[in-house]
Amino acid sequence: MKTEKYCGCGEVISSVKIGQEIWDLRLKNHNIASCAMPGQFVALYCKDQSRLLPRPISICEADPDTGVLRLVYRVAGKGTAEFSGLLKGDTVDLLGPLGNGFPMEEAEGKCAFLIGGGIGIPPMLELAKRLPGQKKIVAGYRDECFLAEDLKKYGELYIATEDGSCGTCGNVLDCIRENSLTPDVIFACGPKPMLRALSGYAEERGIPCWISLEERMACGIGACLACVCKTVDTDAHSRVKNARICADGPVFLSSKVEL
Repeated sequence: MKTEKYCGCGEVISSVKIGQEIWDLRLKNHNIASCAMPGQFVALYCKDQSRLLPRPISICEADPDTGVLRLVYRVAGKGTAEFSGLLKGDTVDLLGPLGNGFPMEEAEGKCAFLIGGGIGIPPMLELAKRLPGQKKIVAGYRDECFLAEDLKKYGELYIATEDGSCGTCGNVLDCIRENSLTPDVIFACGPKPMLRALSGYAEERGIPCWISLEERMACGIGACLACVCKTVDTDAHSRVKNARICADGPVFLSSKVEL
């Protein structure tokens, strides 16, 4: 799934803190918003020239009519801390949409599970909006249930929290088992331990499972080979058994990668 890439700037429409170190940033860029697909990401550039590399942030929502991109991210370092200080009317340089999104055609006529864990929850929102047919959303949180009200608009939502403050006490698989849920296909994004567990769950049941990998990235376009994962098949680009997460992914069929 390839789309045109655009390099430009985004005007800040709003920037709001919605959880502990979780920020909701809305930028206007018609070119990117008009062609972004669920599961893709953008690379945001810092104004501080001492930080040359862009920061990859998944697309939470993209409105082609208004040209607004919604990015929900966690402040994890100096780069994202800079973004949290953006004000309405500011501009930020960005490149996107990048990577390959979720193959929505794989859910046709099936009951799809959209599973997000932590900061892997935001990309599930645009997928939930666009994915046709029956779908159930399973969201795993540490404690604060950010985006829960948004997700409820587009599917039946099940919540798991580590502290038991909402929904199932435990992880997303605990939630699936507690509610006796059975999917035909899985789309997931989150931390590697969660994806590893879901991959095993899907393999045992013969369920196709598409996962979006989180990884530190440098260029974001596949040129530097800094973000690679081991694969079952030989990569045509490097001729070894790996794939570039930013360019070949971030979405992969779980049975094709080693976690």
